Amino acid sequence: MTRHDPECIFCKIAAGQIPAKLIYRNDHVVAFHDLNPTAPVHALIIPLEHIASLSDLTAGDSEIAAEILLAARVVAEKTGVLESGYRLVFNNGADALQSVGHIHAHLIGGKTMGWPPFAGREVAHGEE
Repeated sequence: MTRHDPECIFCKIAAGQIPAKLIYRNDHVVAFHDLNPTAPVHALIIPLEHIASLSDLTAGDSEIAAEILLAARVVAEKTGVLESGYRLVFNNGADALQSVGHIHAHLIGGKTMGWPPFAGREVAHGEE
């Protein structure tokens, strides 16, 4: 059974109903450029099936979870950051600023990053 939420923007992108600048697609995931990038390379990797958050993953979703992680390498290679390095981030829930209720990984690279990621300041998604 394929899960789909007709109101979800990422489900609409996965179905081709909303255009996106695609980087990679297979039978399980699609990756595209983030509309509000935080680095020179900022891609989103989403499963084609709707799963609202990491907290909603079940043992039956292990293949989908693996496909997201495996796609990260392909996306990193296609965007030129495989060798220099990249960060893969999942935001889960309100406190983590998950802005779309559909699992998605942010692949971020193309610059040297610090740690911790947001030291000393709280930032809402999309704020500068």
